[in-house]
Amino acid sequence: MKKTGANDEPALGLREQNKLEKLQRIKSAAKELFTELGYDAATTRDIAKRARVGLGTLFNYADDKRDLIFLIYVDHLNELQQAGVRAVNPRRPLLEQLVTFFSVLYEDFAGNPTLSRILLRELAFYQHGKLSVEFNENRLRVVDTVMQLVAGAQERGQIRSGAKPADVALGLFFIYAGAVRLWISQDNPDLKAGLSALRKQFKLYIHGLEPV
Repeated sequence: MKKTGANDEPALGLREQNKLEKLQRIKSAAKELFTELGYDAATTRDIAKRARVGLGTLFNYADDKRDLIFLIYVDHLNELQQAGVRAVNPRRPLLEQLVTFFSVLYEDFAGNPTLSRILLRELAFYQHGKLSVEFNENRLRVVDTVMQLVAGAQERGQIRSGAKPADVALGLFFIYAGAVRLWISQDNPDLKAGLSALRKQFKLYIHGLEPV
């Protein structure tokens, strides 16, 4: 019999396992139906039925259909943000670091444009809901990551030292937020073309910050 070590995570109880399984079924069902039918045609009742849970159970995890989009993505976007950070080479110029970081998000969005369009459309004004706090925290983490990249570029003399990293990072985030929506709105968004357009906009912005 295997002994539990001091650093081992405790095994989930039956109730916790059931809750986790229901959550995964709900997320999978929502992802499938939103992709197959689109946001407007898919209903919470359809999603609950495919997930094999009652409608009341579904609403324990999401307030409404809109919340289900964020239920699908809340943990996944955190993982993508962390993956983007790991992919960045701190010795590269700021432009390359930014494109590398955001390319992780672009690549994931390209994998399911239909679902990504729904997410990015609904995310713009997502302030209330079971997952709104987590999503706003994720957005702040992305901006904070960009701010750290900007601060590093300032230390290397790549951009003006007088610019506040937080202000520069917010401008770069706004460029990304607009560029990714314009790109994903196309019928067949091309990943290479999307990243090329993002690079161009970042380059224009960064060149305006170069030391004189």
